Amino acid sequence: MVSIADVAARAGVSQGTVSNTLNRPEIVSHKTRERVLAAIAALGYVANQHARQLGGAMSRVIGLVVIDVSNPFFTEASRGVEDAATEADHAVILCNSDDSVDREERHLRTLASERVRGVLITPSRGTRSAHRILAEHDIPFVYLDRQGSSRECSVAVDDVQGGDMAMTHLLELGHRHVAYVAGPTSVRQHSDRLDGARQAVTRFGLDPAEAIVVSHNEGMDIRSGSAAIDRLLQRRRRPTAVFCANDVLAFGAYRALARHGVRVPDDLALIGYDDVDFAADWIVPLSSVRQPTRRLGYEAARLLLDHSSGRPDHEHQQIVFQPELVVRQSTAG
Repeated sequence: MVSIADVAARAGVSQGTVSNTLNRPEIVSHKTRERVLAAIAALGYVANQHARQLGGAMSRVIGLVVIDVSNPFFTEASRGVEDAATEADHAVILCNSDDSVDREERHLRTLASERVRGVLITPSRGTRSAHRILAEHDIPFVYLDRQGSSRECSVAVDDVQGGDMAMTHLLELGHRHVAYVAGPTSVRQHSDRLDGARQAVTRFGLDPAEAIVVSHNEGMDIRSGSAAIDRLLQRRRRPTAVFCANDVLAFGAYRALARHGVRVPDDLALIGYDDVDFAADWIVPLSSVRQPTRRLGYEAARLLLDHSSGRPDHEHQQIVFQPELVVRQSTAG
């Protein structure tokens, strides 16, 4: 299938210029317009209708595809997306992939058929499949909570730095045997946080293989966090601290620790990641690495609206926010 990128390459112009030729020809010079139209004719390109609504009006709906809508992180990020969309008089279609590539692909094809203006996506298990479908339908997109390349727009947090912050905090408290509880190995954010933790351990002159016990899980929910603790407490050498890759896993860890009679923080320190709203209100308030979650969603939506406008001066941006360590009672022992 011929894409808008093929037309741009053939005509020697940007993809934005091709989009403007199709949607706002009045702002394109006659000479450039003729060159683009000639390339379209030569390649047999058929413009996807998401970019050309009836009457020439651009769609005022954007798609949002996330891994788990029940996770408080994505709930808050979605609010930020909706804030920006509402300001621009747009609506949002929210889709849940459940970290399934097949389900994600179905959602993306449905959004394409609905002719959305663009898509915000936290990809499931890598970006290749999502990128292929979005490119196939010429749908502008922005990665949310996932760092992209210079050829893509993305909004994320420096998760390596966040992992370093969490582990440094535990190391400074004297912990030398820490468990890292995470979701599937395919979740890039969790892998980056582990890289940061290993970075901190190395800086302290320790061997990451000795200082960190890694527990990957199929899920990223409360049950997964609880099951991970059940396994870790069966080890001959128990960890003295647990770093969970998100707060929901940490809440599951709390539940299992209480069931086993392990006190937080007296017997074991616990730290999470995201700093969701109720982390501070847990029975033992949870230390966590804070992400500016609502702002992530807002900036991603703002970037998508700019990207999908067809403006010739649009430049792909990779926005990376810095995390913040929030220390509470769960690591204060």
